[in-house]
Amino acid sequence: MINMQINSFETFLAIEATGSFHGAARVLNVTQTTVSARIKALEDRLGVALFERGPGGTRLSEAGRQFMPYAEQMVRTWEFVSGDLKASLAGRVPLRLGAQLSVWDPVLVDVAVWLEAEQGTVPFTLNYDHAMNMGEAVARRLLDLAIVNEVPAGSGLAAEELPPERLVLVSDQPLRLGRDTLPLFINLEFGSEYDAQLRDVLPRRSRQHIVLGNALMGLRYLMKRGGMGYFPAYMAAEALAAGQIHAVEAAPEINLGCKALYLPDNPGLPHIRQALQGLHAVRAAG
Repeated sequence: MINMQINSFETFLAIEATGSFHGAARVLNVTQTTVSARIKALEDRLGVALFERGPGGTRLSEAGRQFMPYAEQMVRTWEFVSGDLKASLAGRVPLRLGAQLSVWDPVLVDVAVWLEAEQGTVPFTLNYDHAMNMGEAVARRLLDLAIVNEVPAGSGLAAEELPPERLVLVSDQPLRLGRDTLPLFINLEFGSEYDAQLRDVLPRRSRQHIVLGNALMGLRYLMKRGGMGYFPAYMAAEALAAGQIHAVEAAPEINLGCKALYLPDNPGLPHIRQALQGLHAVRAAG
């Protein structure tokens, strides 16, 4: 039953990607009749039409557009779970690591390298799906360990403090806070702790801003378009040294909390403790 539903989600996504039922059938290597039957069953189950069919081709309906992120998440989760099950049956259960924010993707890579250096070849999965709620993923045992900036309340998860992330205010031009007119502010989605500190530095009424979800994208946007924003010190260091961007004078640093979440009753707790050692070592070195 689950596999049939996943097939329906995959078929839905294939139609959206190719623009037609025929294209989806070709990509999935099934008949067009099978594609039509899967979508009809899915639409009957949901009680809505997912596609609009006309002379111009097949496109998502309003309901289809709303359903799109859910289908993507379901397929990603299924691939994640089924991949781990296959590894488990092969006697190699990977350590599943994730990070809530894109700024910690390099940390995941560094801790994986640290584990290999310290423990030899260690099977692991690094998850880069930042749309996933990492606290929920750990609670549901989709991940063993996740790096987050905020701990969800009442989750029963263990949280270990890691060195915080230093954020520095940078601009495409020399600026001094409190003296110069401020340019567009590139606001990153770093959570309530970040928002509270930001209000002390830049009251909302004093700034125009655009919200971006990815720090690397935000920094590139700043350098291409102009503006200012708070970015991790490690991320801004190279461009600062090259004179491509400038530290805003009189602007305080912001510290972004960094914590590791895991379930205390996880059967892989010894491996999690090793990963925690690696996280502390990597964060201290950074």
